[in-house]
Amino acid sequence: MNEKLGNRIKELRSAKQFTQEQIAEQIGVSRQKYARIESGVNSVTLDILSKIAAVLDVTVGDITKVLDETPTVEYRAGEEHGSSKKIFDMLDLFYANKHVCEKLQHKDMI
Repeated sequence: MNEKLGNRIKELRSAKQFTQEQIAEQIGVSRQKYARIESGVNSVTLDILSKIAAVLDVTVGDITKVLDETPTVEYRAGEEHGSSKKIFDMLDLFYANKHVCEKLQHKDMI
């Protein structure tokens, strides 16, 4: 999952002719951290994903649509060892998004 998102972000960044350093600076992370997001090593939170989308002038949906293109029976293709990692990655993303959502709801109450 991280790799697909990273590749999609890289495609969009390249299309806009931005460097990794330019994007990293605008979203407030190091170039190394941003590079790890693009390579799929680091998970991306909804907060960071939103910032990237804003810089690239796209929606979060434009970035995440690659996740919808995944076949639903991929686990049958012999990638059983990777399925656990994908589940943990999805859980990490879920809890990161939940945290951002709670933060936004708390901000609206103030």
